[in-house]
Amino acid sequence: MNTEAATQFIEEGAASMAIVGRANRLETPKRERVDVVVIGGGQAGLSAGYHLQRAGARFVILDANPRVGDAWRNRWDSLRLFTPAKFDSLDGMPFPASGNYFPTKDEMSDYLEQYARRFDLPVRTNMRVERLFKRGARYVARAGAFEFEADHVIVAMAKYQRMKLPPFAGGLSSEIAQLHSSAYRNLRQLRPGPVLLVGFGNSGADVALETARAGHKTWLAGPDTGELPFRPEGFLGRNLFMPLVLGIVFRHLLTVNTPLGRRARPNIVAKGAPRIRVKAVDLAAAGVERTPRVVGVQDGLPLLEDGRTLPVANVIWCNGYRSGLEWIDLPIFDEHGEPKHRSGVVEDQPGLYFLGLPFLHSMSSSMIQGVGRDAARIVAAMSLRRSIAVAG
Repeated sequence: MNTEAATQFIEEGAASMAIVGRANRLETPKRERVDVVVIGGGQAGLSAGYHLQRAGARFVILDANPRVGDAWRNRWDSLRLFTPAKFDSLDGMPFPASGNYFPTKDEMSDYLEQYARRFDLPVRTNMRVERLFKRGARYVARAGAFEFEADHVIVAMAKYQRMKLPPFAGGLSSEIAQLHSSAYRNLRQLRPGPVLLVGFGNSGADVALETARAGHKTWLAGPDTGELPFRPEGFLGRNLFMPLVLGIVFRHLLTVNTPLGRRARPNIVAKGAPRIRVKAVDLAAAGVERTPRVVGVQDGLPLLEDGRTLPVANVIWCNGYRSGLEWIDLPIFDEHGEPKHRSGVVEDQPGLYFLGLPFLHSMSSSMIQGVGRDAARIVAAMSLRRSIAVAG
């Protein structure tokens, strides 16, 4: 699907949702009151639910997907997690696999579904929150014909909600198949001929390796986000470097409370984390050719920074996402449109929290093995706030 068709599809879907939304607003909303509303039912939302349940809170988890785990289930078919199973557990339930095994995306989806079932977490699926606002002193999350009111809200979502395409993408020839990485599933979606991957992070490298090994001439464009200087599946990687990097460096050394973490955070948030599994040498061995950035379109073809155009049949955009937080109708955003918070706590809006954002508190904040620690800290801060309110 080219960008024009994709844009038309998105606009038509948005128009349909707007009609449904207007119809729902004409009806008296069905209101529910709880202590806490958690928005997002992925690993961040489920982690919040686990700790809220242990704290005795009345809460609900709202998820836009039909099933728990769909955020993983709906990614490309060959995806395996970039970290081994011993780093893929949420609090209270080990991942059911050998510690050095790299789970598939479907195994991760099933694990999250089983996690929600095991702890009987109150997940409400097919509940897309269209607006978060305040009515008096309480927060209101509106999802279709429902309104959920609460003193506390945890927005438990990563910054991967809306695909990001450059403005010139619509100028590519209609003969070129365009996909965002969020829509890529397998090689059957591609046209015969060369492939350009835009974005040299974990996703771009993973898919580039797949297309090259399938026989497509493959180019990979964009600045290098860097890579870990070891193989996580190797002996030293499994037993020394992965525990050191993921267990100590990402959790304790790279945090907002350390000078090293504060220096590294802006670059990591802007450019992304280093690649973990696929190395530059692997891409070169498969025949993937690195190119400079794509800066525009010329004669319907992608134009590179060095003035060349590439005769491609396919473009897969792996250049990231927009945060997609426009539905939050509260004055919490900075001049760049990013939510203002301190380690997930929105100090200007008491009772509002974020969870799962990149480098929320540490390098591990958006990783499966790190989100539980942030969830526990936020729920503890929430309990402290409730205690202060009661004491006052």
